[in-house]
Amino acid sequence: MSNDDLVENLIKIGCIKSDKVMNAFKKVDRKNFVPEKFRKLAYSDSPLPIGPGATISQPLTVAFMTEALDVEKNNKVLEIGTGSGYQAAVLSKLCTKVVTIEVSPNLVKFAGKNLKNYKKVKVIEGDGFNGFEKESPYDRIISTAHVSEIPFIWFDQLKENGKIVAPIGTKDYQRLVLFEKKKGKIIEADLGFPCVFVPMK
Repeated sequence: MSNDDLVENLIKIGCIKSDKVMNAFKKVDRKNFVPEKFRKLAYSDSPLPIGPGATISQPLTVAFMTEALDVEKNNKVLEIGTGSGYQAAVLSKLCTKVVTIEVSPNLVKFAGKNLKNYKKVKVIEGDGFNGFEKESPYDRIISTAHVSEIPFIWFDQLKENGKIVAPIGTKDYQRLVLFEKKKGKIIEADLGFPCVFVPMK
């Protein structure tokens, strides 16, 4: 199985809908973001371990979230939870800049190595609860760790007409939610996608 096979499967099941997201996934080989001992499983549609208490997300979920975020070419994106760097790499093929913040020093190092050829991505070690004010405001924000509710500071760092996609809920049950900032107000929409992400630390 190849990365192209993975992409074709994501198209077939309806998680990749647009040409721009399809092309982004084709340009980013998932095996380069998976620890070497799991690379034979890189093209399976399943999460894989990348360190203690951390995983690289299921490709289906990455595709769904990327489509929901609706990234445009001139956008600056903040990602909360770098992990292996896979989601950031995909987003970098769709926008001007990705700022991605990760609390784990080991994952910062792992992602930094994986993303060394992705010049549009800036990896920051820090607390995602606070976003990253220095590079704000952002057109899009995506969280790859679950929270019970969105930290209000993320909304402060989001541009007017900006969007946030994040898993919201408890340890046992989460759903993907889209937030849009319209005339200073936040509009929330449940995307109808149950999921399980590691908690924000």
